[in-house]
Amino acid sequence: MEEIRENNDIPVFNVDPILVLVLGFLTCGLYLIYWNIKAAQVMNAVVGREVISQPIAIFAGCCTPVNMYFYYLAGKEALPVLYQKTGETQKDQSVLLLVLGFFFPMVAAMIVQGDINKLYK
Repeated sequence: MEEIRENNDIPVFNVDPILVLVLGFLTCGLYLIYWNIKAAQVMNAVVGREVISQPIAIFAGCCTPVNMYFYYLAGKEALPVLYQKTGETQKDQSVLLLVLGFFFPMVAAMIVQGDINKLYK
């Protein structure tokens, strides 16, 4: 999973979204700390600047307000650029991810992972 694509500097983090959901539940959310770090690396590389810092990614797995901020940044700053790179229609998912990040963070992670996976197709 940790390889670099030959044509650019976007790290490969291609995980099945259902696996993100299952591992998030089985580990009581601990997997989401790792997932946040890896997803932030990919989103920062896609945007070309640091949108989600490493401390935010780490604390998002432990603290609900930071978790909501993580998903808000992902939906508002990173995913629109990702959609542009994959040729998808632009959509603002920041509010959806913010609400899901509060109530169901594993589902929000699953949605973001599904969008990240589109980079590798």
